[in-house]
Amino acid sequence: MADRAADYDGPTVYIVDDDPSVCDSLSWLLEAENLATRTFASAKEFLDAYHRQWSGCITLDVRMPGMSGLELQERLDQLGNSLPVIIITAHADVPMAIRAMKAGAFDFIEKPFLDEQLIYCIRQAIETGNRSRHEQDQRLKIEQRYATLTQRERKVMQMVVVGKANKVIAADLGLSTKTIEVHRSRTMSKMNARSLSELVRMAMMVEPAQ
Repeated sequence: MADRAADYDGPTVYIVDDDPSVCDSLSWLLEAENLATRTFASAKEFLDAYHRQWSGCITLDVRMPGMSGLELQERLDQLGNSLPVIIITAHADVPMAIRAMKAGAFDFIEKPFLDEQLIYCIRQAIETGNRSRHEQDQRLKIEQRYATLTQRERKVMQMVVVGKANKVIAADLGLSTKTIEVHRSRTMSKMNARSLSELVRMAMMVEPAQ
């Protein structure tokens, strides 16, 4: 299918539906609202082009030849997809909706739907996706900084963020208070933490992954 967005660096609505008329109508509707679109005729076509750096959201038809929309959603989840997924179907039932939502669907919309309903849902999904991407980017930066710490600096960081004073940390590690002050200063610098509270928030992001 023809791609309607000039470039996909910005938020794009990725439409996956085997019905060309549906793809065209959704594209025209969304582009009239200044939302870039890109269409795919099948789950396979989408997966062949998919890139984890995409931003925006995905709309999936449920019933498609080959891999269904729900199967594609589950496959994307396995690939670590961060794009919000909106399921659109004319053949909804409760088990289907439950399966989609359990797999992390942002919303489940039944046909026929109001244009305003879909547009609102898509804008909300893109906003949610943008926040999620920002949080992921921040987490990655913090993990990269954390990786630069020595084992001793990590230990000092762990003890600092639980509220231990320098002299207590020094006694626990068998080091001088001056040495702990140096380790603490280096840790704050490497983590780019401007305050203890900021260091605590960073520790909460990286330490569960250890």
